[in-house]
Amino acid sequence: MLRFSFSHAFAGSYGLAPARATRFYPRILPFAARAYSADKQGDDVILRVKVAPIKRNNETLEQQRARLVYQSRKRGILETDLLLSGFAAKYLKHMTAEELNEYDELLNELDWDIYYWATKNSDASPLPEKWQHSKILRKLQAYSENKDKQILKMPDLSEF
Repeated sequence: MLRFSFSHAFAGSYGLAPARATRFYPRILPFAARAYSADKQGDDVILRVKVAPIKRNNETLEQQRARLVYQSRKRGILETDLLLSGFAAKYLKHMTAEELNEYDELLNELDWDIYYWATKNSDASPLPEKWQHSKILRKLQAYSENKDKQILKMPDLSEF
């Protein structure tokens, strides 16, 4: 049996909810997807698919910030939603254009990978070389340590 795991970018790129995206893969996969890993668990082969993000030309910084707020809040996995939405509420409005682009690129990764990298769980998902020296990922890792021991909750939209 072949099962698919799609990145959030897959669902967002095609206007689909992540849970519904798997129903439509026969039509979409040939055009936009590339497999980036496969795992065998018993009789199942789990294929993780990452889709190239939509190129957004002529997007203003305000439009990019608004999109990143949405993408930080609506990932599909609660743990990642809580982590990224709080991080975005705290840092997004102060990010430079370069930092926004790096954060945008990070959000194109799979949800669980982002979560494991942010929480420094390299056993579950090793950190790729591409992200080894990322300033944004280091900020996210520091944020995820939650040194103030605050209860994480989804920030109100007025906080952005």
